[in-house]
Amino acid sequence: MIHFADVCYAYDGEPVLRHIDFSIAKGDTILLRGPNGAGKSTLLRMLNGLIFPERGTYQFLGTKITASKMRDHRYAKWFHQQLGFVWQNPDTQLFCGSVAEELAFGPEQMGLPAAEINRRVEDALALLGLGHLRHRAPYTLSGGEKKKAAIAAILTMNPHIWIFDEPLSALDEKGQAFLQEFLQALQSAGKTLIVATHDANLAQTLSGKTFTLTADHELKLQA
Repeated sequence: MIHFADVCYAYDGEPVLRHIDFSIAKGDTILLRGPNGAGKSTLLRMLNGLIFPERGTYQFLGTKITASKMRDHRYAKWFHQQLGFVWQNPDTQLFCGSVAEELAFGPEQMGLPAAEINRRVEDALALLGLGHLRHRAPYTLSGGEKKKAAIAAILTMNPHIWIFDEPLSALDEKGQAFLQEFLQALQSAGKTLIVATHDANLAQTLSGKTFTLTADHELKLQA
């Protein structure tokens, strides 16, 4: 599904990704580890089509992902329906007037019928335990509630690939336990997972390939 070949990227001349080569197949679970500043968030932003290789290529299902390609509105819309990105800080993801509106936004952009949108919203509210918050503005929620709302908003679009940046951050013990179970459920459903995490327990819980971005901004597969 995803293939990086000799990908390099720099900020203001400072290398952040050096000669990255890796592939992700359907149903893979990829754990992305490494020290702060190694380039994990940069790599996730590139996977999501927000930035692009300065050298090398990123291909998604055989299509080269470039700035020019992402200016194709129809393709970009389809692309972002395939990948669900749960940011480390959910405040950057939530923008609608209520939780229910947040969950409906993605399916509405997909052009789904109203009945199907309502079904997906209700299912996600129930699964994430957010029914009592449906009319609340996202900015009024607690950190854990915001994280659940962000996940629910992706769930209603049912993407093939889920990308998480430090999913356990800002969660209490109960919230972390819930999210680990949710990630395992996604695995069992055959979803492709890409998870950037510092949490060793989460890395052990999710069986998959572990890649480490080193302090030199190179990607190494952990044996």
